[in-house]
Amino acid sequence: MIALEQVRQYLESLGLKQAAEALDNTLDGAASKQLTYPEMLAELLGVEVDARRERYLTTRTKLAHLPFQRSIEQFDFDFQPSVDERQVKELANLAFVAEATNVLLLGPPGVGKTHLAIALALKAIEHGHGAYFVRAYDLMEDLRKAQAEQTLGRRMRIYLAPKVLVVDEFGIWPYDRDAATAFFTLISARYERGSIILTSNKGFGEWGDLLGDTVIASAVLDRLLHHSHILNIRGESYRLKEKRQAGLFTSHHVLSTTPDGQTTTDRIAGH
Repeated sequence: MIALEQVRQYLESLGLKQAAEALDNTLDGAASKQLTYPEMLAELLGVEVDARRERYLTTRTKLAHLPFQRSIEQFDFDFQPSVDERQVKELANLAFVAEATNVLLLGPPGVGKTHLAIALALKAIEHGHGAYFVRAYDLMEDLRKAQAEQTLGRRMRIYLAPKVLVVDEFGIWPYDRDAATAFFTLISARYERGSIILTSNKGFGEWGDLLGDTVIASAVLDRLLHHSHILNIRGESYRLKEKRQAGLFTSHHVLSTTPDGQTTTDRIAGH
């Protein structure tokens, strides 16, 4: 018993708290399963490794500022047949992160763009990459303010540090030229250095109006699209799915995005 307590104290002194707490159960299990000493040691240290990984993932996920957590397995590909399931699962292998390639998710509101963006960000975190989520309006306002205060370089470190930057809801609000210029600075700084996952309800042809300057829009798109994967989602809003099935909606029109980045009109269930 003295030796057992000494082992526990050694583990705690080395900062192996979970292993120390699991010591008794591991020894009992080793006896019942007739484990060798190396096998017992591997099982004990495995408890510590698993606990540290869980803490790492929890911390990284918290730092990513994700508004919610969704996995690729939770995405309803049957409901959105326009989404190429094979392409999404290939993206989940994270080659795009290693290659600093961008992922652009286009389509009308409610079709699962943010779900997929967050799922890919979580995959990146699970594989040891930093990720950060920000809504486009908040990002543009932050960059515009920093540029006005001449602190843009320092502020941009937040958005340059993670391997994966998720920019959500690009296109919901128009931006002034100062914000657009700051956004271009960020895109240029991340170009071929880190991946951007961007969701938008606007076709590329509308970005000039959105950013208030066609030259800036062209320059932004040039860098975003040079190394990129584009997923166009054409379908019904998940948020209207249950109401439609309950017969609470009749058909009306919503905007959708074509493979060439243009906006079209589709009929879905509505009031």
